[in-house]
Amino acid sequence: MKKIVLALLIISISLFASTDLDQAYAKEFAFLKAQKEMLKKRVVSIQELNSKKIKQAKNDIEALQAKVLAKETKSQMMSEDLFKSQQNLESINDDTSLIEAVVSQGVSSLKPYNVNIKIEKQNYPQTLQEIFSKTLTLVTDLSSLKTVDGAFYLKDGSLKKAKLIKIGNIATYGISDTVSGALVPAGDNKFKIWGDELSTLTAKELAAKTNPDTLNIFIYENTNKEVSDKEEKTVIDVIDSAGIIGWVIVVLGLIGLLFLLLRVFFLLNNSGSSELPDDTLNQLLSQGVENTLEFLKPKKGSTARLMKATVRNIDRDKAHIEDIIAESIIHESTRLDKLSSFILIIAAVAPLLGLLGTVTGMIATFDIITEFGTGDPKLLSGGISIALVTTELGLIVAIPLLLGGNLLNSWAEGIKDSMEHSALHIVNEYNKKK
Repeated sequence: MKKIVLALLIISISLFASTDLDQAYAKEFAFLKAQKEMLKKRVVSIQELNSKKIKQAKNDIEALQAKVLAKETKSQMMSEDLFKSQQNLESINDDTSLIEAVVSQGVSSLKPYNVNIKIEKQNYPQTLQEIFSKTLTLVTDLSSLKTVDGAFYLKDGSLKKAKLIKIGNIATYGISDTVSGALVPAGDNKFKIWGDELSTLTAKELAAKTNPDTLNIFIYENTNKEVSDKEEKTVIDVIDSAGIIGWVIVVLGLIGLLFLLLRVFFLLNNSGSSELPDDTLNQLLSQGVENTLEFLKPKKGSTARLMKATVRNIDRDKAHIEDIIAESIIHESTRLDKLSSFILIIAAVAPLLGLLGTVTGMIATFDIITEFGTGDPKLLSGGISIALVTTELGLIVAIPLLLGGNLLNSWAEGIKDSMEHSALHIVNEYNKKK
C-alpha cells in the first residue's frame, strides 16, 4: 500500500514538474524566436548597409581611377611639352651658335677692308643689319671702276708714280707718261707692271673712259702675295728640279745612249757585206779552197770569219762541219750581243729610279706640310718637282733604250740566222759539185 501511495506521489510530482518545464521551454523558445527575427532583420540591415558601402567604394574607386588617368594623361602631355621645350632650346642654341658664327665670320671678313664692327651679343639682329649694310656698301665700292694716285714698279725695279685704275678689287691698271699697262701684285699691297703689250691698249682706253672691245686683264685674288714672272725653264733647270736622282737617271740615259751607238757600230762592222756569201761560193766552186781562203783573208766581220771557218773545213764530213759552223756562230754571238744586257738593265733600272724619286719627293712634300701647312704652294713645289720630274725622266730614258735594245737584238739575231743559212748553203752547194 505504501508503495502504491509512493508511486502516486511520485507521478503527481512528475506531472506538476513537467508542466512547469514545458512552460519554461515555451518561454525560452519564444524569446529565442524573437531574437532570431531581430537578428535576421539586423543581418538584412547590415547587408543593405554593406551593399551601399561597397557600391560607394566602387564609385569612389572609379572616380579615383578617372582622376589617376587624367593625371597620367596630363603628366604625359607635360612630358611631351617638356621634350618639345628642350628641342626648342637646343634649336635656339644651335641658331644662336650659327648666328654667332655668321657674325664672327662677317666681322673677320670685313676687317681686311678696314671695316670694323662691334659685336653686340645682346642684340645680334642689329649687328647683322650693320654687317649687311656695310657689306653692301663695300661690294658697291669694290665693283666700281675708280682712278686713284699711286705707284708701281717697272721691270728694272724702279718705282714709278702713276694713276692707278682699279677694277673693283680684282684688277688694276697703271697709267704713266712713259709706261702703261696691267699691274700684278708685287707683295705688301704694291704692284708691278705686267709687261703685256695688249694690256697697254686696254689701260689707255680705260683712262680715256671708253669701253674697250677686248679687255686684256690680269685678275688677282689679293695683293699681299707677289705674283712671280713666268720663267722659261731650260733642260738643266728641269733636271735640277728633280734633284740628285734626276741627274743619276740622266747620266744612266747618256750611258745607255752611248751603248746603243756602240752596239750599232759593232753590228755594222760585224754584219759584213750581203754579197760576201755568194762571192765566197763562186770563188770556192771556181778557184778551190786555197784561193777562196786568200780571197777571204782581207775581209773583216763575223760573216767573213764564219766563211773562213767554213771554207777551211769544207772537206770534212757534213756532221763535223755543221758542228764547226754552230761553234763559230756561238763564238761570234759574243761580239754581236756585246753591250745588249747593259742596255736592257739601264732600261729596267731607269723607271725604278723614277719611282724612287717619286717616293722621295712625296716624303719631302709631306714633311713640308707637317711643318708649314698648305698655305703657300711654293713650299710644296720642290717635293712635287722631285716626285713628277724623276718619273718623267725615268720613262724618257727607259722607253727609247728598251725599244732600241730590242730592235738591235732582233738585228743581231737576223745576222746570226743569215750567217748560218749562208754557211750551210755553201756546204750543200760544194758537196753537190764534188
